[in-house]
Amino acid sequence: MKLRAAAVVCLSLLSVACSTSGRTVELPGGVTPEEERRAQNGASATLFDRLTGNDPRPNVGPCPLMGVVYDTSRIVDFAQPNNERYANIEYTGEMQGIRGLCRYVDANPIRMSIEVDMAFGRGPAATAETRTYRYWVAVARRGVAPIEKTYFDVEARWDRDEQVVRYTQQIEDIMIPRANADTSGENFEILVGFELTPEELAFNRAGKRFRVDSPDRAS
Repeated sequence: MKLRAAAVVCLSLLSVACSTSGRTVELPGGVTPEEERRAQNGASATLFDRLTGNDPRPNVGPCPLMGVVYDTSRIVDFAQPNNERYANIEYTGEMQGIRGLCRYVDANPIRMSIEVDMAFGRGPAATAETRTYRYWVAVARRGVAPIEKTYFDVEARWDRDEQVVRYTQQIEDIMIPRANADTSGENFEILVGFELTPEELAFNRAGKRFRVDSPDRAS
C-alpha cells in the first residue's frame, strides 16, 4: 500500500459534522451519484475521473469507512509542563473532518484518495511562527488492528497577527488488496490521528480541551 500526501492551504474551513460520542468518529465515504454522472458524461477531470480512468463501471461494493480516532484528534502544547492554563498554550491542532473516494471493480484492489481538514492555533505562549505536526493514516480491518500505518508531517505557518490557520491534507494512492472479488470495502476502515506523547494522550482521554480561535469565531 502506498500513501502520498500533499498539503493545500484552505482559504475557508470545509466543515464536516462529526459526533464525538465514541472513540472513533466514522464518516461515510464513496462516490456520489452526481460525481458518477459527471464522469460518464465526459465532464472535466475530477478526483473521481482520476480514480476511475473514465471507466464507467460502478464500484462492486461500498467504500471503506473513514474516521478520526477521537483520542488522537487534537493536540495542545504547553510552554511549561503541568501548567494547563490558557495563557500557557503554545500551539494547538485539531482534525476537523475527513472525506474521500474509492474505486474497485472485479477483483482489483481498492484504490482510494482522502482529504483531511485540520486547524492549527498559535497560543499566547507561542514564540515562533511555524510548527510541525506529525499525524498518521492507518488502514485497518473493521474492529481489528491496523494493516498498515504511515506517518506524515504538516508544517503550520502563521502570519504575524494570525492565530488560526487551516489546511487540507490530500492523501492519494491508498491501495488496499482484496482477497477475492467478493471482498467488500466495508470490511476496511481508514483511520487518522495525531502522533501524541503519552502525556498528550492522557490529556485528551481526561476530556480536557483548549482551542485557540480566531477573533471572529466563538470558542
